Amino acid sequence: MKQRLGLVCNLFLAALVVAGGAFFIKNRGNKTGEKSAFLGLFDAETGKEYGAWEAPEGTEFAVEFIHSVNRSPVREMFRIEEYTIRQSAVRFSSFGAGMQSTLEEGQKLIRDGDAMIITGYTRTFASLDYIVGTVSDHVLFINDEQISLREMCGRNARVAFRVKKGSKK
Repeated sequence: MKQRLGLVCNLFLAALVVAGGAFFIKNRGNKTGEKSAFLGLFDAETGKEYGAWEAPEGTEFAVEFIHSVNRSPVREMFRIEEYTIRQSAVRFSSFGAGMQSTLEEGQKLIRDGDAMIITGYTRTFASLDYIVGTVSDHVLFINDEQISLREMCGRNARVAFRVKKGSKK
């Protein structure tokens, strides 16, 4: 009788260990309190989803393009916060038409070689909209990936980035 009880206890403990291991493997990318989210790229008019990238709280991403008026590179940087997109900085190489020329309260202008970076933005977006370039590309940088929006969506496509809760699809 004691042996059976011991065997049952051991089997029960083994089951707990296996279940705990499976739970750990399933959730290993999530730190305690980390929210499951994805950055989705959609057609702004039809809602068709072009792609989605894992983007838990704090994920940073950027969109880079050649400014249509002053013809210089601009990189807009963002962070996922509370299922919204918060602008964190803008990097550009020349002032001119269409570029920010004054600092808002809390913003700083930093020189980085030939480039300038403005930090201290407080804007958040539920939907971040772009029109993909016809002459030059818009490029998404996220999770060590570099994605051509022109290749993914086509020239002159109206696209929107939105944070999605839960699973990728």
